[in-house]
Amino acid sequence: METIFGLDASLQSWLEEDIGGGDVTTLALVGEGLETTGIIHAKDTGVLAGVDVARRVFELLEPRIFFNTKLKDGAKLTPGTIIAAVHGDARAILTGERLALNLLQHMSGVATQTARLAAIAAPYGAKLVDTRKTTPGLRLLDKYAVRVGGGSNHRLGLYDAILIKDNHIKVAGGIQAALARAHEYASHMMKIEIEVESLEGVDEALAGGADVIMLDNMAPDAMAKAVKKVDHRAIIEASGGISEETIEAVAKSGVDIISVGALTHTVKALDISMDVGEIK
Repeated sequence: METIFGLDASLQSWLEEDIGGGDVTTLALVGEGLETTGIIHAKDTGVLAGVDVARRVFELLEPRIFFNTKLKDGAKLTPGTIIAAVHGDARAILTGERLALNLLQHMSGVATQTARLAAIAAPYGAKLVDTRKTTPGLRLLDKYAVRVGGGSNHRLGLYDAILIKDNHIKVAGGIQAALARAHEYASHMMKIEIEVESLEGVDEALAGGADVIMLDNMAPDAMAKAVKKVDHRAIIEASGGISEETIEAVAKSGVDIISVGALTHTVKALDISMDVGEIK
């Protein structure tokens, strides 16, 4: 996987959170210098993401551990599929197991959910993207997993694009006033997106020169009218409570982008386990 900025520091912090003063169970039961092999395997159907993150957890605990990756991120998983074999210091393997699996399960869950929804939207030409509704500390991992699953990323944070939402509009004094201030602030390299809740809002957003218009919680028939009204003069994004049950109707409306917070904020972890062999 591509390098994720600050990954080692985050992993070290999460290991310290888990281990504290020491993994007392492993220290009590496993002698120093003993070795074993752990087989990481799927117990569910889905899309793999985070295998190199799991590898790094073990390497930080013991650099001499051998992590044999059987599959790359993006691989399809079924129950029994072997993902990797980790061999080396038994204490390190047992101590790192939970964090490695937690991240692998979560990231694979995100990739699996994304793949499922992206497949529904793709035939209609709509691009599926994530949101900032991520667990603090996991955003870059979540957004990487979305890409593995076939989705794309919305802005990474508050710093890389202007997104004017309803509360911003209220503070600024209306859609056109908000857009005017945004254009004064933004460089020529920065996109400006604004959230609207009605077709009248679409008209105002167009008049104000928005690059992207977010249709917030609109019905699919209203979205279709907005698409016709905009006529390619701005990118149209659909957002708000979109699920596996509703995404096809949204995609059929002709929007360019569909953003789904549930890709990351309510994802179900994929069931992945590790079984260790004889400890020698």
